[in-house]
This record gives sequence, structure tokens and C-alpha cells, in this order.
Amino acid sequence: MNNYGVYPSLKGRAVFVTGGATGIGESVVTHFCHQGSKVAFVDINVEAGEHLVDRLAREARNAPLFLPCDLVSIGTLQACIQEAQRRLGTLRVLVNNAANDDRHKLESVSVDYWDERLAVNLRHQFFAAQAVIPGMKQAGGGSIINLGSMSWRAGMGGMPAYVTAKAAIEGLTRGLARDVGKSNIRVNTVVPGWVMTDRQIRLWLDEEGERTMDRMQCLAGRVMPEDIARMVLFLASDDSRMCTAQAFVVDAGWL
Repeated sequence: MNNYGVYPSLKGRAVFVTGGATGIGESVVTHFCHQGSKVAFVDINVEAGEHLVDRLAREARNAPLFLPCDLVSIGTLQACIQEAQRRLGTLRVLVNNAANDDRHKLESVSVDYWDERLAVNLRHQFFAAQAVIPGMKQAGGGSIINLGSMSWRAGMGGMPAYVTAKAAIEGLTRGLARDVGKSNIRVNTVVPGWVMTDRQIRLWLDEEGERTMDRMQCLAGRVMPEDIARMVLFLASDDSRMCTAQAFVVDAGWL
């Protein structure tokens, strides 16, 4: 981590990350803490969240604040954001990371399942942004970073509700960016490729998947959680002050 960029504007800045206990979110939380940011994160996985706090308390400049939360409950999410602002100060960065890419066949999708998938993968991004924007306006600006997915751009099947939600995130980003830009609030999407999180490796990576990445990616390596986290850091920092309404793809050249 010491060989990569340090952003002075992130030191002491209050950051809120959803789904921060594992995978990409864990790396995002870790990277912000090593930048000296004041970080709060929410996750439904209490054990993993507490473990991350314990680890970062030993190795980072600032230990993060963990608030257990099921993001399907918007009221709980709003309360967590209020608590984070009470304890850390005005949130200047929001990272809407939480998602769940469970596979599902179109024939099996019920109305309830469709609504639940959009609640897990899309709805909370809007309401988290809605909750932090007033404070960002009062503070003179901020950065909202929404995590999308290259899955819908690549025309992937086997999870229609998920790809619908992820496609909608880019529309949400562009609409919000227009609404809040004059308040110096930037809104961008980070579009990950196939990221080698523990979950992806455990559930879906096999020899065929390895061959697919070798064939589809321009670069020979594998996209890791830290590759996504470093793009998030840039978009959160003042170095990206004129970047908004954009989708930044980190997929090793798949698309």
C-alpha cells in the first residue's frame, strides 16, 4: 500500500461506506483509513465488521466506526448516517458499495424477489445520497461514488434483476450529478470488472472462468479489490475536482 498515491485532501475527511465489512468494501474502508480519513461503514455481517475494526485499530492511522445495518431498511440506514455524522462530523464522501450478485433464472423471479433485489442493489444508493447531500451542501461540497458493474454492459445473463439494478445506477449517477453539481458535489460511478474477492473465488471462479478472463481482458493480471479502492480514493479526493457524472471502468480492458 505504501507504493501508491497519498491524497492530502482525504486526511481527516469524514467518509461513509456501505457494505464495508468484506470484499471491495473492506478494501475501500482499509484504504481510506490508511489515508487518515475518518471512516464509518455499515454492513449486515457483524462478525466481519467487528474483525475489520480490530485489524485497522492495530495498523491504520484511524480505526473506523462500524454500525451494523441491513440496507433494506432505509430507516435504519438513515439513522446510521445520522449517527456517523454525529460522531465523525459532516460526511464529505459517500461510497455506495453494498450489493449482492446472487444468480437467478428469469423463470424463477417473483414480484417479491424482484423488489428485494432492487432494494439490495439500488434503492439504498439513492437514499444514502439523499441523507448526506444537505450536509455536503452546507460544508461547501463533497463526493458521492456509486459502485456499478460491467455485467450489464457485457450483456451477461443469469441475473436479470441484478443487471437491471446495476444499469440503473449509472442513470442515477448522471441525474444526481446534474442536481447537485452547482453545490460543488460530485457524483460518479466506478464500474468494476470481475473482481477477485473471496466471495467470487469461493462461489463462481473455476477453470472456465480463468480462461474467460484470459480471453476477455486486455491485461494479463486479475482485478483485485484494491484496484477498485484506489479508483475510489482518487474520486473522493480533491485531485478529481472536475470529474462528475462519469463512469470509471476498472476491468483490465474487458469492455
